[in-house]
Amino acid sequence: MTPTESLPPPGLLRRLAAIVYDTLLVIPLIMVVVAITLAVQRWMGTPQEALVAGWIVQTITVLCVVGFFAGFWLKNGQTLGMQAWRIKLQPIPGNELTFGRAVTRCGSALLSACCLGLGYLWCLVDRKKRTWHDYLSGTELVLLPKKSK
Repeated sequence: MTPTESLPPPGLLRRLAAIVYDTLLVIPLIMVVVAITLAVQRWMGTPQEALVAGWIVQTITVLCVVGFFAGFWLKNGQTLGMQAWRIKLQPIPGNELTFGRAVTRCGSALLSACCLGLGYLWCLVDRKKRTWHDYLSGTELVLLPKKSK
Protein backbone atom coordinates (compact mmCIF):
# COMPACT_ATOMS: atom_id res chain seq x y z
CA MET A 1 0.00 0.00 0.00
CA THR A 2 1.47 3.34 -1.05
CA PRO A 3 1.26 6.38 1.23
CA THR A 4 -1.04 8.23 -1.19
CA GLU A 5 -3.35 5.27 -1.81
CA SER A 6 -5.92 6.32 0.79
CA LEU A 7 -6.00 9.98 -0.23
CA PRO A 8 -9.21 11.36 -1.77
CA PRO A 9 -9.41 12.41 -5.42
CA PRO A 10 -9.47 16.15 -6.21
CA GLY A 11 -12.68 17.81 -7.33
CA LEU A 12 -13.32 18.99 -10.89
CA LEU A 13 -12.75 22.69 -10.14
CA ARG A 14 -9.38 21.98 -8.52
CA ARG A 15 -8.37 19.89 -11.54
CA LEU A 16 -9.42 22.66 -13.92
CA ALA A 17 -7.54 25.28 -11.89
CA ALA A 18 -4.35 23.21 -12.16
CA ILE A 19 -4.91 22.88 -15.92
CA VAL A 20 -5.25 26.66 -16.30
CA TYR A 21 -2.10 27.21 -14.23
CA ASP A 22 -0.10 24.72 -16.32
CA THR A 23 -1.46 26.15 -19.57
CA LEU A 24 -0.14 29.57 -18.54
CA LEU A 25 3.29 27.95 -18.16
CA VAL A 26 3.36 25.72 -21.25
CA ILE A 27 2.24 28.39 -23.77
CA PRO A 28 5.30 30.60 -23.15
CA LEU A 29 7.49 27.48 -23.34
CA ILE A 30 6.07 26.73 -26.80
CA MET A 31 6.58 30.36 -27.86
CA VAL A 32 10.24 30.33 -26.79
CA VAL A 33 10.97 27.04 -28.56
CA VAL A 34 9.29 28.25 -31.79
CA ALA A 35 11.22 31.54 -31.55
CA ILE A 36 14.48 29.60 -31.19
CA THR A 37 13.49 27.51 -34.21
CA LEU A 38 12.89 30.68 -36.24
CA ALA A 39 16.23 32.12 -35.12
CA VAL A 40 18.06 28.94 -36.13
CA GLN A 41 16.27 28.97 -39.48
CA ARG A 42 17.33 32.57 -40.08
CA TRP A 43 20.89 31.87 -38.91
CA MET A 44 21.10 29.01 -41.41
CA GLY A 45 20.40 31.50 -44.20
CA THR A 46 16.84 30.55 -45.06
CA PRO A 47 15.14 33.40 -46.96
CA GLN A 48 13.45 35.84 -44.61
CA GLU A 49 10.08 35.35 -46.32
CA ALA A 50 10.12 31.62 -45.63
CA LEU A 51 8.37 30.64 -42.44
CA VAL A 52 8.80 27.49 -40.44
CA ALA A 53 6.58 24.83 -41.97
CA GLY A 54 3.28 24.32 -40.16
CA TRP A 55 4.04 20.69 -39.42
CA ILE A 56 7.28 21.70 -37.70
CA VAL A 57 5.44 24.14 -35.41
CA GLN A 58 2.81 21.48 -34.66
CA THR A 59 5.50 18.93 -33.87
CA ILE A 60 7.30 21.40 -31.61
CA THR A 61 4.02 22.14 -29.83
CA VAL A 62 3.25 18.47 -29.22
CA LEU A 63 6.81 17.76 -28.03
CA CYS A 64 6.73 20.75 -25.65
CA VAL A 65 3.36 19.78 -24.15
CA VAL A 66 4.18 16.09 -23.80
CA GLY A 67 7.68 16.86 -22.55
CA PHE A 68 6.40 19.36 -19.99
CA PHE A 69 3.75 17.07 -18.52
CA ALA A 70 5.60 13.75 -18.82
CA GLY A 71 8.77 15.24 -17.40
CA PHE A 72 7.07 16.63 -14.31
CA TRP A 73 4.88 13.56 -13.81
CA LEU A 74 7.80 11.15 -14.04
CA LYS A 75 10.01 13.28 -11.78
CA ASN A 76 7.64 13.69 -8.82
CA GLY A 77 4.07 13.08 -10.00
CA GLN A 78 3.20 16.78 -10.11
CA THR A 79 3.38 19.67 -12.53
CA LEU A 80 3.76 23.16 -11.11
CA GLY A 81 0.00 23.71 -11.35
CA MET A 82 -0.64 20.44 -9.57
CA GLN A 83 1.79 21.45 -6.82
CA ALA A 84 -0.04 24.74 -6.34
CA TRP A 85 -3.38 22.93 -6.02
CA ARG A 86 -2.01 19.96 -3.98
CA ILE A 87 -2.78 17.36 -6.65
CA LYS A 88 -0.55 14.37 -7.33
CA LEU A 89 -0.57 11.84 -10.15
CA GLN A 90 -0.04 8.24 -9.19
CA PRO A 91 -0.45 4.95 -11.00
CA ILE A 92 -3.60 2.98 -10.27
CA PRO A 93 -2.61 0.18 -7.84
CA GLY A 94 -0.96 -2.64 -9.72
CA ASN A 95 0.48 -0.30 -12.35
CA GLU A 96 3.73 1.61 -12.63
CA LEU A 97 4.12 5.23 -13.77
CA THR A 98 6.08 5.00 -17.01
CA PHE A 99 6.83 7.32 -19.91
CA GLY A 100 4.28 5.39 -21.99
CA ARG A 101 1.57 5.97 -19.39
CA ALA A 102 2.44 9.67 -19.22
CA VAL A 103 2.21 10.02 -23.01
CA THR A 104 -1.05 8.03 -23.02
CA ARG A 105 -2.42 10.36 -20.32
CA CYS A 106 -1.51 13.42 -22.40
CA GLY A 107 -3.20 12.07 -25.51
CA SER A 108 -6.27 10.78 -23.73
CA ALA A 109 -6.64 14.08 -21.80
CA LEU A 110 -6.87 15.78 -25.18
CA LEU A 111 -9.51 13.24 -26.20
CA SER A 112 -11.40 13.95 -22.96
CA ALA A 113 -11.39 17.66 -23.73
CA CYS A 114 -12.27 17.28 -27.42
CA CYS A 115 -15.44 15.35 -26.56
CA LEU A 116 -16.98 18.59 -25.25
CA GLY A 117 -15.17 18.03 -21.97
CA LEU A 118 -17.16 14.88 -21.23
CA GLY A 119 -14.00 13.00 -20.28
CA TYR A 120 -13.34 15.52 -17.53
CA LEU A 121 -16.99 15.75 -16.45
CA TRP A 122 -16.96 11.97 -16.05
CA CYS A 123 -15.35 12.44 -12.61
CA LEU A 124 -18.65 13.93 -11.42
CA VAL A 125 -20.51 10.65 -11.98
CA ASP A 126 -17.76 8.07 -11.51
CA ARG A 127 -17.79 6.39 -8.10
CA LYS A 128 -13.97 6.62 -7.91
CA LYS A 129 -14.08 10.20 -9.30
CA ARG A 130 -11.79 9.28 -12.19
CA THR A 131 -11.76 10.84 -15.65
CA TRP A 132 -11.53 9.02 -18.97
CA HIS A 133 -7.82 9.70 -19.18
CA ASP A 134 -7.34 8.26 -15.69
CA TYR A 135 -8.80 4.97 -16.89
CA LEU A 136 -7.10 5.00 -20.30
CA SER A 137 -3.65 5.66 -18.83
CA GLY A 138 -3.91 3.52 -15.70
CA THR A 139 -3.31 6.53 -13.48
CA GLU A 140 -5.30 8.63 -11.03
CA LEU A 141 -5.10 11.95 -9.25
CA VAL A 142 -5.15 12.33 -5.47
CA LEU A 143 -5.56 15.38 -3.30
CA LEU A 144 -2.63 15.85 -0.95
CA PRO A 145 -3.28 17.07 2.60
CA LYS A 146 -2.40 20.62 3.58
CA LYS A 147 1.10 20.98 4.95
CA SER A 148 1.16 21.78 8.64
CA LYS A 149 2.74 25.14 9.49
